[in-house]
Amino acid sequence: MPKRLPSAPPVLSGYTYVRPLGTGGFADVFLYEQDLPRRVTAVKVLLADVVDPDARRTFTLEADAMARLSAHPSIVTIHQASIASDGRPYLVMEYCPESLGARVKRGPMPAGEVLDIGVRMAGALETAHRSGLLHRDIKPSNLLVNSLGAPVLADFGIAGSIGDDGAGDTLAMSVPWSAPEVLGERTNGTVASEVWSLGATLYTLLAGHSPFELADRSRNTVDQLSRRVLGAKYTPLAPRGAPARVDTVLAAAMQRDPARRYRSMAEFGEQLRWAQYELGTAPTSLEVASPEWAAAAPVDFSDPARRGPVVTTVDPDSRRAGRAAAVAAARPAKRVIDDGGLAPASARPRGRWLLPAAIGAGSALVVLAAAAAAAFASGVM
Repeated sequence: MPKRLPSAPPVLSGYTYVRPLGTGGFADVFLYEQDLPRRVTAVKVLLADVVDPDARRTFTLEADAMARLSAHPSIVTIHQASIASDGRPYLVMEYCPESLGARVKRGPMPAGEVLDIGVRMAGALETAHRSGLLHRDIKPSNLLVNSLGAPVLADFGIAGSIGDDGAGDTLAMSVPWSAPEVLGERTNGTVASEVWSLGATLYTLLAGHSPFELADRSRNTVDQLSRRVLGAKYTPLAPRGAPARVDTVLAAAMQRDPARRYRSMAEFGEQLRWAQYELGTAPTSLEVASPEWAAAAPVDFSDPARRGPVVTTVDPDSRRAGRAAAVAAARPAKRVIDDGGLAPASARPRGRWLLPAAIGAGSALVVLAAAAAAAFASGVM
């Protein structure tokens, strides 16, 4: 089935349209150049025929989630979110020139590079999970490569809450990267199912093809792949050149029973770091948001129609805040008179003219003393 043509790009104030980047089921992505500051950006625009209250709400949730999480170095950065003049919501994001889905089509990737990507993504997803957020669509095409060559996680368009324990109306499936319990429609997403999806994604990058895919393309229909995923019979990578330790880590992440997988992305990431160590490469730093940050303003999907107030993550009881309050309390109140210079002299603050005069006189004495010393030293005096 041929892909549809992209929709007409909207006119955005402060941006110049360049070209289309891609099409999807619910949105198009275009390349724009921002006028000030000057930079290229990717703009995701919702399709006109799907814009309704539910779609707007979902789009707003994606913008809120990405804005909160994009401080993480391995999550795509969002610059702006708004509604175009034609009524279509849009997101302005950093431009990433490539995806790992496109890169892996050129062949398997080196184990060292894949392990580095895995640790970075584990940190990004652990940060999302600590905010109460499930990505629910982890696959190679949603791992982008930014302009500096670093991998970043993108597309939170079908994200959901951890708090609902997998219950909900939206069931997201990306065969064969979805876990067996998702394909079996027993859940629409959990931390355990995300561990599976990241494991399946890393397997794809290492093997050069998706898990459970056979060399005979005629045997790789969606139904056939789904049946193999439900059986979850892991095929080792070691015979293809990957270290045995990598197989051990990925096999644990892709266990059929969710309870036998890693309990968190942080645990998964640490196991990937051990594989790096045994491979003889420096372990990648596992960057995860602090519990204090996550607790300050978690992403709330319980009532998507209501948006709460902006919540600061600055601790109001910190020592710095206490010192600032003490200084403010000790400082005498200022009396400001704004009369355009018409108030009588007796009503204006007295003595303040003495301060600059005294400073000027003192400066003049210092200059004269220096000049006299120089003259005396040269024999003039």
